[in-house]
Amino acid sequence: MTRPTRARLARYGFGTAEGDGGARAADLLGPDGLGLWRPDEQEPTDERAAELLAALSRAADPDLALRQLHRLVEAERRAADKPAVLDALHDDPGLRRRLIAVLGASSALGDHLVANPAQWSVLATAPDGLAPTAEGRLDLAAAARLTAANGPVAVLRQAYRLALLRIAAADLTGGRGLEQTMAALSALADATLAAAYEIAVGELPDGTPRPRLAVVAMGKCGGDELNYVSDVDVIFVAADDADLTAATTVATRLIHVCGLVAWPVDAALRPEGNRGPLVRTLASHLAYYRRWARTWEFQALLKARPAAGDLDLGREWIDQLAPLVWRAAERPEAVEDVRSMRRKIIDSVPPKELEREIKRGPGGLRDIEFAVQLLQLVHGRGDESLRAPGTIPALRALVAGGYVGRADGEALLRGYRFLRGVEHRLQLQALRRTHTVPTEPAALRWLAAALGYTATPGRSAVEEFRAEWVTHATEVRRLHAKLLYRPLLEAVARVPADGLRLTPEAARHRLEILGFADPAGALRHLQALTGGVSRTAAIQRTLLPVLLSEFADAPEPDRGLLNYRQVSEKLGSTPWYLRLLRDEGPVARRLARVLALSRYAADLLAREPEALRLLAEDSELTPRQREVLCEGFTAAAARHADPEQATRAVRALRRRELVRLACADVLSRAGALAPLAERGPRAAQPGARPGPAPTLADVTAVGAALSDVTDATLAAALRTARAAQPALPGLRFAVIGMGRLGGYESNYLSDADVLFVYDPPAGASESAASAAAHAIAEELRRLLGVPAPDPPLGVDADLRPEGRQGPLVRSLAAYAQYYARWSKVWEAQALLRARFVCGDADLGAEFEAMIDPVRYPADGLTREQGVEIRRIKARVETERLPRGADPATHTKLGRGGLADVEWAVQLLQLRHAGRLPALRGTRTLDALAAARDAGLVDADDAAAMAAGWTLAAQVRNALMLVRGRAGDQLPRHGFELAGVVRLLGRDDPGEFLDEYLRTGRRSRAAMERVFDA
Repeated sequence: MTRPTRARLARYGFGTAEGDGGARAADLLGPDGLGLWRPDEQEPTDERAAELLAALSRAADPDLALRQLHRLVEAERRAADKPAVLDALHDDPGLRRRLIAVLGASSALGDHLVANPAQWSVLATAPDGLAPTAEGRLDLAAAARLTAANGPVAVLRQAYRLALLRIAAADLTGGRGLEQTMAALSALADATLAAAYEIAVGELPDGTPRPRLAVVAMGKCGGDELNYVSDVDVIFVAADDADLTAATTVATRLIHVCGLVAWPVDAALRPEGNRGPLVRTLASHLAYYRRWARTWEFQALLKARPAAGDLDLGREWIDQLAPLVWRAAERPEAVEDVRSMRRKIIDSVPPKELEREIKRGPGGLRDIEFAVQLLQLVHGRGDESLRAPGTIPALRALVAGGYVGRADGEALLRGYRFLRGVEHRLQLQALRRTHTVPTEPAALRWLAAALGYTATPGRSAVEEFRAEWVTHATEVRRLHAKLLYRPLLEAVARVPADGLRLTPEAARHRLEILGFADPAGALRHLQALTGGVSRTAAIQRTLLPVLLSEFADAPEPDRGLLNYRQVSEKLGSTPWYLRLLRDEGPVARRLARVLALSRYAADLLAREPEALRLLAEDSELTPRQREVLCEGFTAAAARHADPEQATRAVRALRRRELVRLACADVLSRAGALAPLAERGPRAAQPGARPGPAPTLADVTAVGAALSDVTDATLAAALRTARAAQPALPGLRFAVIGMGRLGGYESNYLSDADVLFVYDPPAGASESAASAAAHAIAEELRRLLGVPAPDPPLGVDADLRPEGRQGPLVRSLAAYAQYYARWSKVWEAQALLRARFVCGDADLGAEFEAMIDPVRYPADGLTREQGVEIRRIKARVETERLPRGADPATHTKLGRGGLADVEWAVQLLQLRHAGRLPALRGTRTLDALAAARDAGLVDADDAAAMAAGWTLAAQVRNALMLVRGRAGDQLPRHGFELAGVVRLLGRDDPGEFLDEYLRTGRRSRAAMERVFDA
């Protein structure tokens, strides 16, 4: 063949699959072949030949289609003088399109037509112009006419092939979509099972009564989503013992007939699998599933459908098993069983095929099916709309019901259609069971063409196919992990089925059982959240059964539900809100715990509802490093020229950080998150001493994180205040932290105890520098004190020299002069917690160096100073304890509480830090540990005081989280005590009170021994 001829034929797609394809095509098309090509003119013989060549060029494999057509014509020539197929192809465009598509896509169906040359006529257009039906019906009469085979099994085999031929032709030419093709293949399987059933019954010995036997389709056939080549999974059900013998004979013969006709029948999904009897009675099935069935067996029953035999018996079997199926997810191990089964399936795939497996591999069909089926098992208990056997209808129902997001659902549907389309084309080629994408270039080119891919600029058809495959597989893998491992699933599975149906009666009953104090009021909240037919209401109906269980674990379930309603009403119209609760990991349960256990966190979320995004990731609930906070707060302030707007931006960031810390604290205490100390920045800082238990690390980590937030707030406010005042070049200004801020022991409602220090620039007058520094300090306090919905941050400078009567700001020299001449022992004690917070770092370091001789006296305390400290301590106990307060349970000033331990530690520091540098720190527990190590305090006394301080600090923080307002008194009864006990992970309020009192007594006794030493 000449090169021009080969090039001309290549335009029709011939010669691309093999090296000599062009030459072979010329022979098959030429005068000695089909007579469609004139080699001399390099043109089709006529217009009709051109139409047929164009049809061949559109086949998935033009060379295969041409070879098969040539073989078909030759087979007809051997059977008759003149072949009819070519004329029919010329005269019937529909036949031409259908037959060429089949010949180019399936070598197996082409071989069948060559072996049965008269059967191509079933693809012809009917006289009324309609395409042949492709509904999966068996036409046994037509099969008998078109084949010389004898016997019912042979006729059934031919009828099956004719029906399969029509389905494939409709599928390949766009006459049927994926769902219609799967339904037609499933209907064909049903018809084949029914015909095989009748053959088997007809072969029973004379006089044998017809047994009542149901053939129940399972798997893909049961879901009406069968593919071209697959085992057909079934379960055989007999009515009673009298039917068993004949029914087993019929079932055995049915399996044999179907194997000869079409495909293997697999009954391994029956009870006990292949080891169990092939046929069981209805009663035997029920007994097995009630006592022995595993989760995967109930999962398989999701797709059960009567297919052949006694259909009424099949429906009765399904109806009787339904209650068991829809309670299977309530087993403690059910969700993990499904996940484990999916992992086992992946492990069963040979490693070299794993990435090419479109069914069992990661990102394959099984990923979609398992995710959908697990969601069905869990949510279908309360929503009957989800009880669809097919994957696509079930997925659509899950989307419609709000259980799966629209975007996620559409992505899964696209992935499912793509993967099933690939599977169909792979199997159709040779009618062979396969789910593995080939690696051979020729096979890949055929597959891409069969799927309709064409080359684009810069990319071949195979590359286009691969790109889409990777895209779908990646998305399916991601969504599979997201849905199958969604923590909400396990929570929903633990809710009884009755609790999922939030009808008014059921809801009221469940609210009473869960311990809501006002079921009627709670019901009104539920009705407000779930009323109507909107998608929002549907998602709320999914979430609330789980959330109610979480609220019920709190001392005040009603308040948790009220808080949830308030947050939902603020964010209900926000697109991401409910999607976040439903889809993003543990958000829903975390939110429920936070709202139920903490008024403080609930109030913050009500002001900053978008901050609940923080609940999605553990990393978002990790305290930010001080440097990161300072940089972010200062940058936010710098974006605004107006000082008040700049401060509002800073306070908004502070509010968000408080949400982060409060939620993290609540969740770590409630066991839903790792303790803050395991995630916070302070745990690894120099000088930080790990506590003997996570609780100790927690309370110190919370205090340090809150202090960091205050530091960052003050730093940004100071920058804003300085920018708002007339500049005095060279003026140095610093903020010194005192009290709990200085000791990294802030709590949620702590003020910022500070000192303001400045250093005048060279050549400037003292009065000008003092005025400028005073203006900065006043502006800082004013900006942070502007009324706003944010939690307030008071800036308290009362610990300055001379207290409120003294100047707000002093120069470094003035401080040095005051402390050298007039300071008292209590001021030295207050300076033990002084540390630089923000402003000029060099000035802060100079201030700390200046006060070190004051707070760490080289010779310790004089006798008079020791007596003065004891006198002040006694006065604090008698005068500052609120009227009516219980000194045994007051966390700050009570016996063995925070003040007791801190005064004891500070007394040790004043006595010995001048000669022992290890005691020179602002943190109470660090200094106590250093005193113990130095032998200044007995180890048991140190442990008792550490335990007393830790427990009091924990209770104080918990009280603030529970109440949402300041308060240091631990109540002896009521919701607040129960809330504190629950938040601290304890069970019995009485036992906890006893523990608190016992710990306080021991701490107090240890403190007194230090004071008396």
